[in-house]
Amino acid sequence: MKRVITFGTFDVFHIGHVNILKRARSLGTELIVGVSSDALNYSKKERYPIYCQEDRVEIISSLKFVDHVFIEESLELKLDYIKKYNADLLVMGNDWEGRFDWVKNECEVLYLPRTPSISTTEIIEIVRRAQ
Repeated sequence: MKRVITFGTFDVFHIGHVNILKRARSLGTELIVGVSSDALNYSKKERYPIYCQEDRVEIISSLKFVDHVFIEESLELKLDYIKKYNADLLVMGNDWEGRFDWVKNECEVLYLPRTPSISTTEIIEIVRRAQ
């Protein structure tokens, strides 16, 4: 049994989110997903998500290839989450390349390529400009 863990905001859910979660799940027998809290998202991006954390957790929980979802409160707690869920592999998008190598003593780390030409930030900007 190989437990895979990944993290994200998953705001304005799109095909890039589906792709990375499906690829992460294909690397193990169980997929655990940490959804960034509203406060964590604000600290990272200086804006709150469009959808509240409860709605984002519900969206991710509804996916058939996701086994468990929890709220991520802090980037600095990655290792604690990895230990709590006994994760064997941390999967992140390659926009985080190298940022979580410090957990390699506890589990394997893999950075997957993002889906080209799509991002939540771009979608939000397109919608704002269209108003």
